Parts: sequence; C-alpha cells; structure tokens
Amino acid sequence: MGKPTGFMEIARKTPGYRPVDERLHDWRAVERVPGTADIQEQAARCMDCGIPFCHGCGCPLANIIPEWNDLVYRGRWREAFELLRSTNPFAEFTGRICPALCEGACVLGLNRDPVTIRHIELAIIERAFDEGWMAPRTPVRRSPERRVAVIGSGPAGLAVAEGLNRKGFWVTVFDAARRPGGILRYGIPEFKLEKRVVERRVKLMEAEGVRFESGVAVGEDVSLKFLRDRFDAICLAGGAREPRDLKIPGRELSGIHFALEFLKQQNRRLDGEVIPESESIMATGKHVVVIGGGDTGADCLGTSLRQGAASVLQIEILPEPPKTRAVETPWPAWPLMRRDSSSHLEGGQRRWCVTGKAFLGQEGRVSGLRAVEVEWGKPGADGRPVMRERAGTEFDTPADLVLLAMGFTGPRKGRILADLGVKFDARGNVLKNVDNMTSVPGVFAAGDMARGASLVVRAMADGMVTADGIERYLDSRGQPSSASL
Repeated sequence: MGKPTGFMEIARKTPGYRPVDERLHDWRAVERVPGTADIQEQAARCMDCGIPFCHGCGCPLANIIPEWNDLVYRGRWREAFELLRSTNPFAEFTGRICPALCEGACVLGLNRDPVTIRHIELAIIERAFDEGWMAPRTPVRRSPERRVAVIGSGPAGLAVAEGLNRKGFWVTVFDAARRPGGILRYGIPEFKLEKRVVERRVKLMEAEGVRFESGVAVGEDVSLKFLRDRFDAICLAGGAREPRDLKIPGRELSGIHFALEFLKQQNRRLDGEVIPESESIMATGKHVVVIGGGDTGADCLGTSLRQGAASVLQIEILPEPPKTRAVETPWPAWPLMRRDSSSHLEGGQRRWCVTGKAFLGQEGRVSGLRAVEVEWGKPGADGRPVMRERAGTEFDTPADLVLLAMGFTGPRKGRILADLGVKFDARGNVLKNVDNMTSVPGVFAAGDMARGASLVVRAMADGMVTADGIERYLDSRGQPSSASL
C-alpha cells in the first residue's frame, strides 16, 4: 500500500468530457485523457483492503486491482501492465466502455467516492501500447496441431480466439460483417469507442497468428460440414441478436427501427461505406423517440444529436432510479441508481414510467407516438410487480423516427443453430455445460449467445472460460467433457 492515508487526503477525480458544443460536431471520443500525475494520485486512494471486493466480487475478469493500483502509484507501470494483462485480454475495451462493476464493489465506496479503477486500467494499457510493451508474441504451437473455428468476432469471440491462440491452438475467426469486432465495431458508437482501438487489437491478434475471415457468412458462404471437416472444435459466439419488439397498433408504419440497425449504419458510414438512400436511417431534422432507457438507448440519443435531430425524447417504462444507491442493492452489489451517460449531458429529454400505446402515422409513415404514464404496484401472485396505467396521463408526442432499444431476447434461431441441432435452455439461450460445450460434442458457445444479453466485460470473461473448456476437450483427444448437460 503506497500511501496509507491517500483515501482520506485525496478526493475522487475523473478526467471528464470534452465540451458539449465541441463534441456534438464530431465523432471523436468524448472522454478526456487524464495525465500521468492525476492517475498516480488517484491510484493512491486505493486502501489495499484485506478482502478486495473489487477483485473478488465486482470484476467478472477477477482483475487484481489493488496490486496494480499500488504499482501505478509507485511508477512501476510495466509491472502493473503485466499484472493487468494476466487477467484481462482487452483492457483497452473495458477501460473505455465497462460500467466498472469493480467500482460498485469498492470498499472505499461505503462512505466515500470509490477509486477511479476504470481510468487507471485504461491508463495502464494505453501506456503499454505507447511504450511498445504490446509487441506481438509468437505462441508455441501444439503438436499435433489443433484447429478451432470461432463464429462471431465480438467481445466473446475475440476473447475465445485470444485465449486459444495463447494456448498454442490455430484459430480462425469467421464473421459475416465487413470487418471484425462485432458489437465493438458496429454497435457501440465511435464517440464511446473509437474504431482505431478495435483495429489496433485485431492487427495485433493477426500478427500473433489469429486468422480473420470477414465477410464470410457461415451456413451460406461456407457450410458447417466444411468447418467440421477441417476444424477440431467450433465455438459459436454470435451474441444475443434477437431484439425485443413493441407490438402495438401502428407497428407496421415505416420509420420505426430497432436501435442496432440505426447504430450499425452510422458506424458503417464512418468506416467509409455508402448506405443506399432507400435503406438509410438518419435522424437529421427529425423528431426522434427512443423507447428504452438503457445504454443502447443512450447511444441512440447521442448519435441522433450528432446527426442533427430536431428533438430527441427517450422513454423508459420502469421508474426513475434513485440518485444514490437503492436499499435493494446494498454494497457490494452493483448499485441500482440513476446514471447519466455522456449523451444525456448533451441534450434531449428523458421520461420514466412511460409506455407506448400506439404509433401514429400519415401516409404509411410514423408521425407520432401515443403514450401513457404507468405506475408500479406490489408484486402479484407470480412474484412480478404489477404495472397499471395512470388514468388521465395519456399523451401524444411527435415522432418522425422511432428507435426501439428495449434489449434482446436471445440468439437468433437461424440456419447455423438449426443445422447443428443444438439444444436451448428455458430462456431460449444455447444450452451449455460447465465447459461451455453445447449439446453437440465439439461445438461450444460463448458470451451472450449462451448466457443472454449482458455486458462486454462478461462476454469477454465467458470467452476466456470457453477457451479453457475447449482446451480441456481437445486435450482429452476429442472426448466430450465429463460435465453433463
């Protein structure tokens, strides 16, 4: 523990964001980069707890946080990096977009502001890139050779590929999109995660031996039989891509889109793709309504503002969270509380306890949303809270563009899953055992496809677990794991 009194003497300090009137006119990262002195001072706030809940309870990757905080404070950056790399395969991603579950479990957060763990993590990995410590490492290949196909190049697929490549397996990652990265490249806006960061990591993985086959749709461009004949194992990492719909009157009107369609198009534009006018989804000059109050909804808000929307309203069916930790989520649980993203600080409106009743239209196109306020009562016989409309609160709001950002219901039950014949659990996710192997021997599933829609950091952690499971399977000469489904 570098500075025993640091947590009492030093206040929490974050780098903050670029000015709103500046960042709304570009797509660059909104968050400022903290200086070295600030980061070391913030690292000194870590109390080096006897039981580090940030490590054991908060972080899905089990990052060894107190130790690398202390190393940063002492200026031992290389050692801090090696410690971070030992648990986190892609700290440059989590350091930018993770909600920092570790900070929710920080012991200092019991009576003071928690340590700025995420910013310290980002400073470590970026210093490693700047100093050349992230030079490609050539793995020692196994004999006999073992080859694994990973279908999907999002955070889970990349983590599986990274883990297996480190273990000496030959890995090929297939993705139907033009470039690898999955939701990191196409779903998360540029202003939160600049795509140069994704490209930098992909190039590093390629230099280390991972092969990427982009623009290849498995089941169409190559058959599953082709993959099973040429690879010793297959990992499905296609994510939970089936969006939750809002089936109310007027849903057939044009101008109503799922959030990810909208976000993907903007990232494709920035990547130089030309979107046909007939397919283009743009908020420019339009009254935009975003249905869904989560992170994806906030991304739609920030993107709409940058495209020049006339107005943006984001509605959420659930009640407004409290400003401080709710009693229902005591420490060290992830706290239920109101969080305003950088996009919420840029403009637009937010309303809670509101649900849509009907889409209004003119000449086949959406022109408005009829909505109503709701209230939540005590749980009913099924254990779920009862929702009721509040009498006399119905209202209409203009909407030239409606974006549905209500989450995802699970993986798409497309051709790949059907042809493989994998089983599904009660929630509709791909059924897997403790090694993340599906009901089909030699076929594994990682990330949201098997666990349901969640955070990037959890998908990464699940990818690393899957890589270990594939290793055990292949080391047993192709015999299925003893863990039953």
